[in-house]
Amino acid sequence: GEVYPDQLDKYAQRRLEMVETQIKARGIKDKAVLEAMRKVPRHLFVDRKYWEEAYNDYPLPLAEGQTISQPYIVALMTECLGLKKGDKVLEIGTGSGYQAAVLAEITPQVYTIEIRRNLVERATGILRKLGYHQVKVKWGDGYFGWAEYAPYDAIIVTCAANHVPPPLMKQLKIGGRLVIPLGSTLYFQTLTLITKTATKPKVKHILGVRFVPMVGEIQKKGRP
Repeated sequence: GEVYPDQLDKYAQRRLEMVETQIKARGIKDKAVLEAMRKVPRHLFVDRKYWEEAYNDYPLPLAEGQTISQPYIVALMTECLGLKKGDKVLEIGTGSGYQAAVLAEITPQVYTIEIRRNLVERATGILRKLGYHQVKVKWGDGYFGWAEYAPYDAIIVTCAANHVPPPLMKQLKIGGRLVIPLGSTLYFQTLTLITKTATKPKVKHILGVRFVPMVGEIQKKGRP
């Protein structure tokens, strides 16, 4: 159902500009990604006081030190997954729910896990209100993935980790792609695209990024 129709319309033009100047201009070509970014009302995923800034070229704060990523990074990570309609996607770190909505504009099968209970409830509420009923949101530690719905065509990790959690690789189909900010420091990671093959995974470094760290099980582990 349409929520705040006047507010949606007011920002539609801002969204189109965001896609042209921040996303297409930086080389994002996947038509499904561009269309999804034009559609999802990003401002409704942040607090009202940030509505005017919602389409600007930077991340915005959420509760508990979490953030909603810069639009370009959302588009880039989504493009890396090479999604087709009907692909099954797992997201680790629901946060605001914005990335899940972008994924859901491309494929109906979206599963997302968030370790912070209040963010689960907030994101679920927003996604439902905007009609993204197909997105399944779970409260839990994303380190372990979501085995119940595996295997996945694509996995997107929206928090920084110093290694790829082995359960995630296990739950990825052969030929599936996983995108994750990998690095050992809090301040800087490398956005990394991993494609699972029958033998050794193919690894591609995309660019330097800065994400908030993954918490939970991963903090108990060194590198496996």
